Amino acid sequence: MGLSRKQAQSIVNYTNKGGKFYKAEDLQKMYTISPEMYKKLIPYVRIENQTSNYPKREFTYEKKEYVKKPLVIVDINTADSAQLDEIKGIGGTFANRILKYRERLGGFYKKEQLMEVYGLDSTRYEEIKNQITISTVSLKVVNLNTAQFNDLKGNPYLSYKQINAIIQYRKQHGNYSSLADLKKIAILNQQVIDKITPYISF
Repeated sequence: MGLSRKQAQSIVNYTNKGGKFYKAEDLQKMYTISPEMYKKLIPYVRIENQTSNYPKREFTYEKKEYVKKPLVIVDINTADSAQLDEIKGIGGTFANRILKYRERLGGFYKKEQLMEVYGLDSTRYEEIKNQITISTVSLKVVNLNTAQFNDLKGNPYLSYKQINAIIQYRKQHGNYSSLADLKKIAILNQQVIDKITPYISF
């Protein structure tokens, strides 16, 4: 074919070391074959199909049926962390946050309070609201006429200044008799009063 001994030997050495020619153009990979020699050789070079000598392997794939996890209905006032974790969209982290917030509140009185849990926004709430229910458990209620600072400090709806204002007003004006008395405290707006109402008594 017009190859020198060196050129021929380099091809043999290449294949002996595991090299493969998949098409005639692969001859250009051989540094000993110049572009001019390649042009002379190409009309006479044929590369056999490299896969023809190997048996065709049949691959079979096992079709796995995806079993959709059934939606569960969980009572957020009585559930433990494992039960809360079963809610689709609520993992272990949120389950623990819900428990801690429930403890601070003294119980939930409406589902929407879940959106007050850190990181649980309205989008996530929409995903889970049909998986939760709420039982009418006895909420932790604090009597404002006997409450001390520590009795109220856990309530997430009241700041320290607001708690002090509630206690100081009682000391100055006597016991509370109704929600109307709370409205006389300038630092408490109607929104805060509405939120704490289920958790207070007189």
